[in-house]
Amino acid sequence: MIDFRSDTVTQPDQKMREAMANAPVGDDVYGDDPTVNELEQWAAERHGFEAAVFTSSGTQANLLGILSHCDRGDEYLCGQQAHNYKYEAGGAAVLGSVQPQPIENNKDGTLCFEKLAAAVKPDDSHFARTKLLSLENTIGGKILPVEYLAKARDFVNQHNLKLHLDGARVYNASVALGVDIKEISQHFDSMTICLSKGLGAPIGSLLLGDADYIQRARRLRKMVGGGMRQAGILAAAGKIALTENVERLKDDHDNARYLSENLGAIPGFNTFIYPVQTNIVYADVATHIDIHAIASALKEQGIMFSPSHKAMRFVTHKDVTKSDIDTLLAAIEKQL
Repeated sequence: MIDFRSDTVTQPDQKMREAMANAPVGDDVYGDDPTVNELEQWAAERHGFEAAVFTSSGTQANLLGILSHCDRGDEYLCGQQAHNYKYEAGGAAVLGSVQPQPIENNKDGTLCFEKLAAAVKPDDSHFARTKLLSLENTIGGKILPVEYLAKARDFVNQHNLKLHLDGARVYNASVALGVDIKEISQHFDSMTICLSKGLGAPIGSLLLGDADYIQRARRLRKMVGGGMRQAGILAAAGKIALTENVERLKDDHDNARYLSENLGAIPGFNTFIYPVQTNIVYADVATHIDIHAIASALKEQGIMFSPSHKAMRFVTHKDVTKSDIDTLLAAIEKQL
């Protein structure tokens, strides 16, 4: 299959599979898995934090991240399009009684600091206690500038809040900006990193923060059933993802621009209103085109994407080549 639905569909390569098969393991709940311990210690140091905890998914990492900052009756500020608000089943509210306060995202993915300030609740028994601002980078493929992150740090300091980063695709941001990951991570009290998207690991995310914070997160991880045993088999893949699969993200960005330019040249497909910054391409499709029928026909040919007339999304990743994109484009044109 040539799969453009998401970068979550990436397959572990042979080197990663061999590392998984040969990983030294122990019981991670006891703290005895040497491969998990190595990944957590290395990741904490690499990103400028005291500690890290390995989790089963980005959703779990974000849940632990929010609940480790907030108590019942607290709230966190986030974007209306934020993944941990819109696409993670309301976990913080359902499982932690933590209220999300969404703020409309600007077109570039940022949040207006004036709107954020207006949403911070006064210290009054009528209101939830505002404790946290959560940002996402990248968000919808858009990069939050480093200068904006510095302003966000100043904002939370001014309002006595903590700052969390949903960094599911944070390495796409650092590669596209041409900066070291610490230029981004230095502004945050906590951050997540998804290993199973463009970085290519089959499972897993990391949550990073100070030592006390990660200890709270580790307890919560056990509470929600995330305590894994011989998890070094997965952590071995995560280490390779972070050490060997970062630089090649530039290829995904180049392929995304190539896809956007050529898909936009097909009559009825408009990609040019959605500038490509990383590995996500959007297109508006004319209503006279039966894009759902096209998607069904292409699936029979081994090509998958998620059809929509408005902001249809294609995601490039390590298992999509320029030749695969040409195959997609030719197949679409043949259906028109």
